[in-house]
Amino acid sequence: TIENINWHLEQGKEVEPAIMDGAAQIVTPAFVSLLCICIVFVPMFFLDGVARFLFVPMAEAVIAAMTCSFILSRTLVPTMANYLLRSHAQHDPHAAPAPSRNPLVRFQRGFETLFTGFRRGYSNLLALALAHRAVFVVGFLAFVTGTFALVPWLGRDFFPSVDAGQILMHARVRVGTRIEETSNKFADIQKAIRTIIPANELDTLVDNIGMPISGINMTYNNTGTIGSQDGDIQIKLKEGHRPTAGYVRLLREELPNRFPGVTFSFLPADIISQILNFGAPAPIDLQIRGPDANANFVYAQNLLRRLRHVPGLVDARIQQSRDNPGFDVDVDRTRAQYVGLTERDVTNSLVVNLAGSSQVAPTYWLNPDNGASYPIVMQTPQYQIDSLNALRNLPITAAGTAPMQTLGAIADINRVSRSAVVSQYNIQTLVQIYATTQGRDLGAVATEVQKIIDDTAKDLPKGSQVALIGQVRTMNKAFSGLLFGLLGAIVLIYLLIVVNFQSWSDPFVIVTALPAALAGIVWMLFATGTTLSVPALTGAIMCMGVATANSVLVISFARERLEQLGDPIAAALDAGVVRFR
Repeated sequence: TIENINWHLEQGKEVEPAIMDGAAQIVTPAFVSLLCICIVFVPMFFLDGVARFLFVPMAEAVIAAMTCSFILSRTLVPTMANYLLRSHAQHDPHAAPAPSRNPLVRFQRGFETLFTGFRRGYSNLLALALAHRAVFVVGFLAFVTGTFALVPWLGRDFFPSVDAGQILMHARVRVGTRIEETSNKFADIQKAIRTIIPANELDTLVDNIGMPISGINMTYNNTGTIGSQDGDIQIKLKEGHRPTAGYVRLLREELPNRFPGVTFSFLPADIISQILNFGAPAPIDLQIRGPDANANFVYAQNLLRRLRHVPGLVDARIQQSRDNPGFDVDVDRTRAQYVGLTERDVTNSLVVNLAGSSQVAPTYWLNPDNGASYPIVMQTPQYQIDSLNALRNLPITAAGTAPMQTLGAIADINRVSRSAVVSQYNIQTLVQIYATTQGRDLGAVATEVQKIIDDTAKDLPKGSQVALIGQVRTMNKAFSGLLFGLLGAIVLIYLLIVVNFQSWSDPFVIVTALPAALAGIVWMLFATGTTLSVPALTGAIMCMGVATANSVLVISFARERLEQLGDPIAAALDAGVVRFR
């Protein structure tokens, strides 16, 4: 309606009353469209099982948003145009505009003059295309088809990276290192960081070393800490700093050279990236699950060796470690039986001396003054067990009348290496490989990782399986939901337009404008070096709505001009020229 009134004003013609009252003529088809929407959506929401199978929440949100937008465009917008443009319709288009000193008015008139000339050139170009329709259609289809060949080169990311001015680095020294030695090493690492990042850009530097006292601290944020050899260094940059990604790249290159034997990894520092990883320390989480822990570790090490050759994949490491030093206490059952001791007696005595009596013999003291019970824990002071000889001299007692013995008298103690942490998935042993990306999109890296997994499937231990999860799986689900929502929205809008136009051909012509819009999106993403992501796909869905609305207006005006002129070429030319604004 708005474009129709503008065209009459530009041509110097009187606006017909039927056009001004066009809003009332659109209300009835709008109610028909609303009825169609109810027919589609009511069964979907009531039949919950079918809805959960056919739709995902993201797709439902997209369809609902585009549907509401279409309803408003067919009801509220024409109604407001009927009232707001009535005064413009009564204006004499042949009257010369009064001179004005208002700079905004003068700018607007100058813009109109330039735009009129530019649109005149577009009109000539459009007439040339209509005169050679076959050549134009073939060239248009070839251009759109060729544009979609650029999609694999765009890359895929869940969300674009944000420079928050924060760096979170995790470092792991040799497994089994005491906490005080780890602290000394981290002090040297901090000195190296201060030499790499200029002092005028470094704001704060904080480190957290070792395991927290309570496991609650690791419930919502897992940085990969498994023992006293691990620690996190948080770096905050000042305002006006250089790009954070450049410092991360520099630290990733310099620190391993200065501290050989220390494993460095850079974790998501800002809250957005941490949420996208769902608490995991890396966007790529590769899990090897199976009953044979030894075979899983061997396969994980071979897989890690190949993953480190993938371009753009950095900080690849195995989360679990089997190099934790320990002692193997081998009890001689014959000697223990001679002195009246059992394996249970030896285990209980070791637990009481090394970990406390709360596990095997919980004891409580009742305070008669306040009636509160307090736990009492007995444990040998750690400073008294500071050598292997002290461990051999630990007393072993029994509940009966057996005399007290020392651990070294009935058992052999040997140094061994064992797992620093035991991870499980559905009661099966789990080995994890963490990795992140640098200078390359997540989708391309994940594709090569999956290819390596497929190539090494023949080497997978019997009964084991490999799963690529983390942000990669979430990204694939989000992309599937958005693409399905886009397809569902296009189909629904097409059906609504069919009801409104009472035709199958006109809505098809309207929908054919969407490939051109998609081609423009692809070219803009390719030219700016922007990867496909959730915000990019959301913008693409919005663009589809705008392109559909423009097509509806073009076809509607062309139909009206066809009824007045009887010439389809002239009607199409008028519709294109008017809608060019």
